[in-house]
Amino acid sequence: MTQKPRAPESALVWERPEPTSRPAPGPLSRERIVHAALELADAEGLASVSLRKVAAALDAGPMRLYGYLSTKEELLELMVDAVYGEMVSAGPIRGAWREALRSIAHRTRQAAAKHPWLIDLLVGRPHLGPNALAHLEASLAALSNTPGFKDDIDAVMQAVGTVNAYVVGALRSEASEQRATLESGMSKTQWQNATEPYIRRMIDTGRFPTLARVFRDATHPSFEVVFDKGLDCVLDGIAARLAR
Repeated sequence: MTQKPRAPESALVWERPEPTSRPAPGPLSRERIVHAALELADAEGLASVSLRKVAAALDAGPMRLYGYLSTKEELLELMVDAVYGEMVSAGPIRGAWREALRSIAHRTRQAAAKHPWLIDLLVGRPHLGPNALAHLEASLAALSNTPGFKDDIDAVMQAVGTVNAYVVGALRSEASEQRATLESGMSKTQWQNATEPYIRRMIDTGRFPTLARVFRDATHPSFEVVFDKGLDCVLDGIAARLAR
């Protein structure tokens, strides 16, 4: 008897159906798998996430997870999309383009604060999960009907991409400082105090007059203030483009 050919399996996890749920030894779903992975990453960091550890958290054998996803990379994609879902669930983006992009930037920062591992996965190719696409749609829509942008979708993409690049860069800097604190056991203030004598000696050589001004006069605000001021610079640049 001739067997019917199997339908080709989609290469994307978003379009593959889940296997039929089994009640024993424990029910599984992509949602439960992702939830367990999120808890593991939030508690122990991204390096701790493996299919074996996630399976153990669910009291399931690792091989059972392969019915729901094929690789660790797919699990990471699902995790990122779940966080985008949290951002989208905060409600519609309101206001004019500037307020809308500021809101999107702050939602990303809040998500990264809740899930510190997220920032390491927001680089590279775009994420294609449904929630990631909804987030991108909201970002593009904030500009697409603005005079000066509505007839130039390339300009919309460039502006949104510039804001996203700033946000990711700023958050990576903040995350790096947090990791340095954990790894060294020294807060930023403690590190500055420890290195201050050396910096003073270097400034006293007279070779670094501008750095001397920074050392003497700069306010050194919090990351939150620095983030907002930097974002203002980016948005001011977009506004200048609109005013041409």
